[in-house]
Amino acid sequence: MSVNAPITQDVLTLPRKLPEGPINLIGLTRAALREALIAQGTPDKQAKMRAGQIWQWIYAKGCRDFSQMTNLSKDYRAKLAETFVLEVPEVITRQVSSDGTRKYLVRIAGGHEVEIVYIPEEDRGTLCISSQVGCTLTCSFCHTGTQKLVRNLSAGEIIGQVLVARDDLGEWPEPGNPPNPVRLLSNIVLMGMGEPLYNFDNVRDAMKIAMDPEGICLSRRRITLSTSGVVPEIAKTAEEIGCLLAVSFHATTDEVRDKLVPINKKWNIETLLSELRAYPKLSNSERITFEYVMLKGVNDSDADARRLLKLIKGIPAKINLIPFNEWPGAPYQRSDRARIKAFSDIIFNAGYASPIRRPRGEDIMAACGQLKSATERARKSRKEIAAETGL
Repeated sequence: MSVNAPITQDVLTLPRKLPEGPINLIGLTRAALREALIAQGTPDKQAKMRAGQIWQWIYAKGCRDFSQMTNLSKDYRAKLAETFVLEVPEVITRQVSSDGTRKYLVRIAGGHEVEIVYIPEEDRGTLCISSQVGCTLTCSFCHTGTQKLVRNLSAGEIIGQVLVARDDLGEWPEPGNPPNPVRLLSNIVLMGMGEPLYNFDNVRDAMKIAMDPEGICLSRRRITLSTSGVVPEIAKTAEEIGCLLAVSFHATTDEVRDKLVPINKKWNIETLLSELRAYPKLSNSERITFEYVMLKGVNDSDADARRLLKLIKGIPAKINLIPFNEWPGAPYQRSDRARIKAFSDIIFNAGYASPIRRPRGEDIMAACGQLKSATERARKSRKEIAAETGL
């Protein structure tokens, strides 16, 4: 294998300057919302109560219009509308796959675009959301990795993706009726565009909003954050967010992982696994998910499966085997079905869950590893893709 992606830069992303104009209340923490109301003129003694009322309108009822917040006085609603806005990403396109998967291309501040994917299943509905426009990591099997990092998403743009999906699913309660006990959007995975741990503060704030019991009210165990292995931020994920953790592992030797997931050159397999063994919430009931894309002739041998078992020994884990989802110019091929099954059997027979992920939304380029801003998804040749990713 001649693939050799460049080492990922250690990027310090400076806070994005907020656009001039009214303040968007969506994405503010409860404390920040209260402070914004006080700055607007809400009496200090009333600010906590008013923040709670507005919070419920936004996150429990899906309201985007201050005039509809009928438990607030008309004068107060008018003052809110003069100072603040309630904005979510703008849906540019909505595609529905033959298997029911939905993909949204949304536009955010500055005219940038990200993609969101909703995956319906019998027992759950999972929303895959993005945390960055583009990505710094240049993982050579991932389509997003061929798009340069533009910027981090704000907390409002991250939680806004959840609100947009709930809009489309019609999941806000009808006025006067209790919420439907059957949730169409029951799970969130931070597995879209970008590395969530390179945008930690905004991801944390957005997920705290998603978990708040007076709003969207998702259990922390219904949120999974996927990282390529940003070791210094891993413990903070448990301590400050508390969600489940998934790791884009994909290889059993540093030589191969350096090429597939170049961040491995900074934090290699041994360093990463050492940090995972110390993960604060690690237990048999809260296992770490190791994601492993199956690439033909690259990382799919029986020897790879046995090495993987040795590497993760002692870590409560499950291994998600992901058939490679091809994209235009991709330098890899999907492992054969029989090879994936043989790999899975070795893992399963050693006592680990090893589900083979069923590709979803392939016909609309919504499957794992296929997301990319439409404006960046030019019809490039394999040679151009290779040049972008350093292959």
